[in-house]
Amino acid sequence: MTHKQLEEYVLSKVGAWLDYPFGEDVAVYKVGSRETGKMFALIPEGKEPVRVSLKCDPQLAEKLRETYESVQPGYHLNKKHWNTIICSGQVPDTELFALIDLSHRLAGESLGKAERLQLGL
Repeated sequence: MTHKQLEEYVLSKVGAWLDYPFGEDVAVYKVGSRETGKMFALIPEGKEPVRVSLKCDPQLAEKLRETYESVQPGYHLNKKHWNTIICSGQVPDTELFALIDLSHRLAGESLGKAERLQLGL
């Protein structure tokens, strides 16, 4: 999976947009408005293999780490709620897309009610 393929899928999610709050080295994808946007995916620029950090349910996060060597605690993130996935092919693309969907949903749930309704979340 390439950075571009991941980015296309991430940006296809409702209300998703790209930001660089930590500098040019990390693409940060948020859901919500520019004022209240919540991070749901981070992709470091120029890493091979590509890595993506995603928000996750704590129990599922642990299970994924036990199942896949390429799933690690979130790099520079809350390790309970975030995983960093090395896109080496070990995690099937369909599962990776499902994890992006979950991360988007979890981040969207933390937006205010009015904003969730406006976005249809």
